[in-house]
Amino acid sequence: MKLLAIVLGFVVAAAGAVGVIAPSVLLNLADSLLIPEVVYIAAAVRVLYGALLAWLAPISRAPRTLRVIGVLLVLAGVLTAFIGLEHSRAMLDWLVAQNSWVTRVWAGVPLLLGLFIAHALTGPHRFAS
Repeated sequence: MKLLAIVLGFVVAAAGAVGVIAPSVLLNLADSLLIPEVVYIAAAVRVLYGALLAWLAPISRAPRTLRVIGVLLVLAGVLTAFIGLEHSRAMLDWLVAQNSWVTRVWAGVPLLLGLFIAHALTGPHRFAS
């Protein structure tokens, strides 16, 4: 399970890197995935990944931080399911209307977050207090 969380951290970081390097590629990919089934699958993946991170937090380098990230991902997944396709489309349309540097900054968040998650789950761990 820990390996899965680390790999997913790198997948998140890679998606962010694509957005930083080539924002239009990431935006086109996001646009092609905006169908109801995929939005709900993304919501479920967020909930499951968040729960996994919260569960693995005690054996990580940053247990409190990883637990908070996990809880936030669970909440993001639940909100994604309730927000639905129309709101997701509106958020993507807003991002497309911005300059490419705005997309690059937003894409930097998952890049750094994914790298942090992978780092926190590798190497020696601390015990949560």
